[in-house]
Amino acid sequence: MKKYLFVLKVAALFMGLTLGWVTAGLAAIPARYDVSIIYSGLNQAVIPDSLKADGKTRSAAIYIAEFVDARPVADKKLVGHVREIGDARVPVFLKNDIPSRIIANSVKDYLKKAGYNVADKLIQWDLKEGALPKKGPKVVIGGSLDELEVSCWTGVFSNDYKAVMKISLVVADAVKGTILHKSQVSVAVTKTDVTYSEALLGHQGDTALGDAIDKLFEGKTVAQKIKAALAQ
Repeated sequence: MKKYLFVLKVAALFMGLTLGWVTAGLAAIPARYDVSIIYSGLNQAVIPDSLKADGKTRSAAIYIAEFVDARPVADKKLVGHVREIGDARVPVFLKNDIPSRIIANSVKDYLKKAGYNVADKLIQWDLKEGALPKKGPKVVIGGSLDELEVSCWTGVFSNDYKAVMKISLVVADAVKGTILHKSQVSVAVTKTDVTYSEALLGHQGDTALGDAIDKLFEGKTVAQKIKAALAQ
């Protein structure tokens, strides 16, 4: 009987502590979270041999266009949600830049690492052949952000993080005014951690972005299209 009462007391104590944690968590739910997403994988990126610039392809100019944000959201800095204990959904916003510009700058840095002559300043392009610049570059590279969700499902004892990203890439011959290549990649990364922080949430976005950039250029087709247009 004493053993039974002891077990009941321990269970009651555990339930009380858990209820206290949940109540404290509900009371502390913020209106929003703010994170940064950066292309942190550039130094570790392995450029495929087929993509590395050589000969004429090193000097011909490439312009990168700010990507089109095709997501159906009014605020383009909205990148996800945190599902709190009690089922509250708190929006997550970017604080360092808009995602379409972050992706474009990441593509620019990746191609610079591959040895190409990439202009520093991003241009605006709506991905239509008729809107390509008439002077300057031989190749214009742009694309669209089709999906982005950086999320976390918080729990009493662990937190489940996830980042999903879908990006389309468009490569155009600016001299001929034609689109040469279109492709789309999707990535998803997950992580479970005992702690919650905006830094960990943003890091999932960093990882997804790095994986997406690698996938955009991993095939030989896009490299061949870029090199052929630059060499003419």
